[in-house]
Amino acid sequence: MTVADAIRAAAERLSATSDTARLDAELLMAHVLGVSRSQLLLLRMRDEAAPHAAGFDRLVERRAAHEPVAHLLGVQEFFGLEFAVTPDTLIPRGDSETIVQAALDYARHDARVLDMGTGSGALLLAFLHERPDAKGVGIDASAAALAVARANGQRLGLAKRAQFVQANWLEAGWEHDLGRFDLVLCNPPYVESDANLDPDVREFEPATALFAGPEGLDDYRAIVPQLCKLLVPGGVAIFEIGAGQAEAVGAIASESGFAAETRRDLADRPRALILR
Repeated sequence: MTVADAIRAAAERLSATSDTARLDAELLMAHVLGVSRSQLLLLRMRDEAAPHAAGFDRLVERRAAHEPVAHLLGVQEFFGLEFAVTPDTLIPRGDSETIVQAALDYARHDARVLDMGTGSGALLLAFLHERPDAKGVGIDASAAALAVARANGQRLGLAKRAQFVQANWLEAGWEHDLGRFDLVLCNPPYVESDANLDPDVREFEPATALFAGPEGLDDYRAIVPQLCKLLVPGGVAIFEIGAGQAEAVGAIASESGFAAETRRDLADRPRALILR
């Protein structure tokens, strides 16, 4: 069996559970071969004999059981950078790049940044990578997630400008000793408790980073009133929001004295709320 044959068979196997079956199969094969997907497609490797099938077949079976490709590969690309991910962190998604782009548009070049619920560190580290004069702090309630974020900071050469601290914004005094910031980034839990999620997300990503009460608004209600003690005068906060939440989160912001502006993602859906 050639590499191309193995990919074709895997894509057929995955088509029942994945909308990206062909892509998944190519990424898994590239991983087994130790090359990038581009190399797999361009270097005529598809006509070569397939590697020992057992390792590839195990990955395909795990993907068929809805395990995310990012978990199988151990990495996910975000804002042109490669981030290590584990089941302890949310998988960075392209939609969240809207948050980083908005931050680059609104924040000063030497901004001091707070990333609330940093997970893999993707938002903070992507911003710092683009702004070499900036520095920041990522907080998370999960020690395991912070370990992933610190490792990503090291791999990207940003450890000197990125500090990661265990903190829970639902606990009194969590912000002590952090100081104030020019920019606050936050992709909080915002999924409704009874939401019908894809098994890839529901069964494999951390529930504490997904769910936020019956309306998905509990964490916005907890965080937004605290921004006044986190931001310097003239500072900006940028939140990711879920589908249909722009008006509700905007109202929460207004109650705390913030003006809100919406930024849309590439699919033209409201994705970021910019608070000033």
